Amino acid sequence: MLLFAGTVSHAAYPKLAKHAGVSYAKMDDIVKSLVKIETTTGKYTTRNKSSGAYGRYQVMPKTAKYYSKKLHIPVAQWKKPRNQDKIFKAIMTDNIKSLKRNGHRVSAFSIYGSHQQGAGGFNAIMKSKSLSKRLEKNLRQNLPSNLKRTARAKLKSTWISYWKKRLA
Repeated sequence: MLLFAGTVSHAAYPKLAKHAGVSYAKMDDIVKSLVKIETTTGKYTTRNKSSGAYGRYQVMPKTAKYYSKKLHIPVAQWKKPRNQDKIFKAIMTDNIKSLKRNGHRVSAFSIYGSHQQGAGGFNAIMKSKSLSKRLEKNLRQNLPSNLKRTARAKLKSTWISYWKKRLA
């Protein structure tokens, strides 16, 4: 089990939990699940060679740059553990706002889906909007190899089913 003692995001869980409408323990479980999926070890130095995502929360460099500017963190310092925690907290806050605004229940699945596919991508998946080529590619990349060749017509439901079961 991963421990989060001493991190900025851990200290912010009560605020995030309240904003999300879930208990502190539930928010703690959600973040632990997300980290376990993204990095398995929880290391701040984990790098995904194929996507370019980096760190404990597997944030894309473009996203990290955006949030670094938003949070007044020098862009060159976003990889520091403390800054990764701050960026992740801000991403979570924005994703929770989007989930609530779009009528989605806040859960491990919805938070992971928003983190993985972006808030707009997750909303498009859940609201049965047409699947763009980019979103199709993202969904396929976010499935195990035995499901990557799912027919386009069943791709969204396959992705939803797979991740809901995994995060239950």
